Amino acid sequence: MKITSVTTMNILVCISSVPDTTSPINFKNDNQDFEKEGITFIINPYDEFCLTKAIFIKEEKTASITVINVGDNTNDSVIRKALAIGADKAIRINQQPKNSRIVAECIANYCKNNEFDLIFCGRESIDYNGGRVPGFLAAKLNIPFINGCIDLEIKQNLIEIKREIDNGYEMCESSLPALIAGQKGLVEEKDLRIPSMRGIMTARTKPLEVFESNIEF
Repeated sequence: MKITSVTTMNILVCISSVPDTTSPINFKNDNQDFEKEGITFIINPYDEFCLTKAIFIKEEKTASITVINVGDNTNDSVIRKALAIGADKAIRINQQPKNSRIVAECIANYCKNNEFDLIFCGRESIDYNGGRVPGFLAAKLNIPFINGCIDLEIKQNLIEIKREIDNGYEMCESSLPALIAGQKGLVEEKDLRIPSMRGIMTARTKPLEVFESNIEF
C-alpha cells in the first residue's frame, strides 16, 4: 500500500477588536479617553476578509487556522466569534496594544516559537487606520510582505497575489512563508462567514490560549 504524505499548511490570522461603527462614540476625561461603556466590539472588517480567505484555503487544502489577538480579556468574545466562524485555535497575548510596534512585537515573539506558512493581517484597523502592524511584523520575521491584497492563489510552494495600487492593480508572486495584508476584494462581502449555531457551540470547546507579555516602547 502506498502511503501519501499530507502536509498541513499552518495559517495565522491576526485579528483586532474594534468598535462597531454603528455604536455611539463618546470620549471622557476631558476628551482624552475613549468611552467603551455601551460600545459593541467586532472583528476588524479587514481581518474578517482575511479569516474568510483562510477558511476557503482550508476547505481546498489540508490547513490549520490559528487566530491571534493582542489585548485583554474583554477581547475574548470577539476571539470566540473567530473560532465560531471557522478558526481551529486562538491565541491572546495579554498585553495592552498601546501602539503598532507593541502589537507587532507580541505577535512576532509568538511566531518565532511557532512556525506558520502564511500569515494574514488586515490592511489596517478601522479604529486607528494606522496600517503599520503588517509591515512591522513582516520585518521582524524577515519574510516577504504583500500589502493591499485583493486576490490570492496558492500554487505548490508559491502564492500568486493580486494587489491594489494607485490607478489599478498588479500581479506578483512570492515564496512561503509570507505575510499578506488583505482588504475588501480578498473575498466578496457576500462570502463572509456568519457563525452558525453549530459553530458557536463548537467554539466553546476550541482552545483559547493566553500568554502574558509586558513589552514597552
